[in-house]
Amino acid sequence: MGKTLNNKIVLAQLEGLVSDEPNWIANLSNASALLNEILDNINWVGFYLWEDASEQLVLGPFQGKVACIRIESGKGVCGTAFERQETIIVPDVNEFPGHIVCDAASQSEIVVPLIKDGQAIGVLDVDAPIKNRFGDEEKELLEAFVEVLLKN
Repeated sequence: MGKTLNNKIVLAQLEGLVSDEPNWIANLSNASALLNEILDNINWVGFYLWEDASEQLVLGPFQGKVACIRIESGKGVCGTAFERQETIIVPDVNEFPGHIVCDAASQSEIVVPLIKDGQAIGVLDVDAPIKNRFGDEEKELLEAFVEVLLKN
């Protein structure tokens, strides 16, 4: 849906942003800004990172309106994707059992887990103000995007 993205160019842009920078938060900040710039019809993009002490996902770098700060594993779309360690596409968030409403304008969502060395460490979350925004094209791009992020 929307403009066609050249995944190779996007991934090369990300590689250029993060390859020489060891700071994880800086890289996630630029990654969320890049996605916000290139993805059309979205209203929120960012990361939730696992915090061992609280055993919760905690809000990380993002672009968009203020957001929920803490999410339990297995709760909502983010917590479910984290727990299952698999990408989840939700065409209509109102039909997802236990959906956590952070922004009432969000209508669809995609969440990609961040898995490093076999361990889930967080999620990439993208929300859209329209239903059925995300499909296989976005899933492929965002999973490859996360791979680039995690190898640095």
